[in-house]
Amino acid sequence: MTNALGRRIRFVAPHPGAPSYEMRIFETGCVATRTDNLHDWFNALVWLAFPRTKARLNAMHAAAIPREGGRRGRLRDLLTIFDEGGALVVSDDAGLEELVRAMRWRELFWEQRERLKRAMRFVVLGHAVLEQALAPRPGITCKAIFVSPRRPLDDQAAAWLAGCGAHATPKDLAPLPVFGYPGWLPASGKAEFYSDERYFRPARQGKAG
Repeated sequence: MTNALGRRIRFVAPHPGAPSYEMRIFETGCVATRTDNLHDWFNALVWLAFPRTKARLNAMHAAAIPREGGRRGRLRDLLTIFDEGGALVVSDDAGLEELVRAMRWRELFWEQRERLKRAMRFVVLGHAVLEQALAPRPGITCKAIFVSPRRPLDDQAAAWLAGCGAHATPKDLAPLPVFGYPGWLPASGKAEFYSDERYFRPARQGKAG
């Protein structure tokens, strides 16, 4: 497992005199990892599961940082949000994918739940969301991209990121209330759960699709 420069990834203790977090990873392959910290532990697990995606995220951060003058731009906002809260919607079912894009949550999670369980899965790679899921609750939401089950997920996620131009923003990611997946919470067994717009927010007019 290496970064974009071919440096071997190692999980090491933070060092006060080291370069910034992303630049240290890019220049040396060293990922600052605090002992007994679940957030960092999940981050390390995602590196192991999605090494190409994590390396691409890091390389894009490292390329953008020198151009920003100390002020994070929208592309790095996208990278950070995906790193912390990203997910993959894995499916070849165009109809279900459209329900996600249109934020038609009750139809997706309740009316089409058996089809959903057969034909679509969510793969969370945002380490902050993985940490939050230790105490599952309504409201835990990811920002997602859409991938096929027929190709390696890591390759597809890394390629999607590589295709993001300088003007990419977090709006390019789809909101995904992962807690709505059937069985994730006990409340998901009741239809009225999916009518609660505090959690299952509908698309704003003109924003769906």
